[in-house]
Amino acid sequence: MPEITTAITTAALQQLAERYLAVWNETDPAARRKLIDEVWAEDGRYTDPLAAVAGRDAIDALIGAAQAQFPGLEFTLGPVDAHHDIARFTWNLGPAGAEPVVIGFDVLAATPEGRIGTVHGFLDRVPGA
Repeated sequence: MPEITTAITTAALQQLAERYLAVWNETDPAARRKLIDEVWAEDGRYTDPLAAVAGRDAIDALIGAAQAQFPGLEFTLGPVDAHHDIARFTWNLGPAGAEPVVIGFDVLAATPEGRIGTVHGFLDRVPGA
């Protein structure tokens, strides 16, 4: 079987994961949309146990809804493990410097252009669960 190669480096995937969470933390709608347009592929897809959306408009709406549900909370990034065009990482959502309210695990796949093509999210701890 021929080997699949990609130009995406581990450092680039680390940076992409950081920018991904920066999008989730950006509360100004215009600035958030600018970041989404820079970071996400036009046909990017996001899937987790609570949502499955495709396209930048839907991703923007989903993030806005999450921010409305958890006002004042911020995402922090855990260690990023990456190879080829894929990164997996944990994240926390909570008040700055306090115990997280939500803990999750995401798998991000980058496009050859270095944008986010897909994210598959898993929720490890959610309020009331």
